[in-house]
Amino acid sequence: MQRRDLLALAAAPLAMPALAQPSWQPDRPIRVIVPFPAGGATDVWARLCAEPMTEMLRVPVLIENRSGAAGMIGADAVAKAAPDGHTLLFTITPLVQSPIVLGNAPYDAIRDFMPIGQMGTTTLIFMIRSEFPPRNLPEFIAFARSQAQAGRGLNLGSWAAGSSAHVFALAMNNQLNLGMTHVAYRGEAPMVTAYLSREVDAGINSLTSTREHIMSGRLRPLAALGDARAGGMPEVPTFIEQGVDVGRGWSGFAGLLGPARMPAAIHARLVEVFRDTMRRETIRQRLLAMDTDPVWLGPEDFGAAILRIRDIWTELTRGMDLQLG
Repeated sequence: MQRRDLLALAAAPLAMPALAQPSWQPDRPIRVIVPFPAGGATDVWARLCAEPMTEMLRVPVLIENRSGAAGMIGADAVAKAAPDGHTLLFTITPLVQSPIVLGNAPYDAIRDFMPIGQMGTTTLIFMIRSEFPPRNLPEFIAFARSQAQAGRGLNLGSWAAGSSAHVFALAMNNQLNLGMTHVAYRGEAPMVTAYLSREVDAGINSLTSTREHIMSGRLRPLAALGDARAGGMPEVPTFIEQGVDVGRGWSGFAGLLGPARMPAAIHARLVEVFRDTMRRETIRQRLLAMDTDPVWLGPEDFGAAILRIRDIWTELTRGMDLQLG
């Protein structure tokens, strides 16, 4: 973590005590921009939060999907919006991943946003179309190699170039010499559609977007990222358990941010409303039902987590040719 980032975080309005500030009340609808298409996990999470936030703020909280450039188009719209609390960003780790991988980012992921809160995390799963014969990761490795040797290499999908889905699947592809070809989509929902239309053979996805297709038998999960199995699908072993060193220690985020330089009273009210949304037992249970771990972090801890992920991602992707896939 660089010293200038620590100083910026410490000086940000999110670190200021807001107890003496008058409570802010929005005077028109609030836009929450989701930088990925409708129907993906990020969109589902944002819409889940919008209803209770609407109730507490007494104005409509409207979700706007603005996808493209691996999430950077929607994020940039928020970075450049007026810091008046009426334009917010609900996003995931590509906020910091995409600028590192793709370069020429129109925003600075640390300095141009004020964290409001983390909603939670989710375990990502490597899966394949179920018409393929492999039943586990070792069988898949042998199958993918045989297909590549026969000139029928598999397609490896991701919801965005430079995303977790891309980087970890590419790490597996390179490490094990599987000969797969990367295909990037503009969000997880289009990627899942590509599975179902047989355009994509394998990839890493959230259970939030794919569980129904796993349960119907159209997709087959083979390995979980991170150090622990997914709570909602504990029968799927991790990569590490299966002898493949991919995803060790990884955990992403899903959360709410606003433009930098929001006044303290506005920021404090948004933190309060989002925190109270995440405290609701109905929200917690719906998140768990969607294979999402409801792990609330306040703005300072969420900001520190974003810095940590930025630094981990910089090191992890060093030397990878991610733009060519």
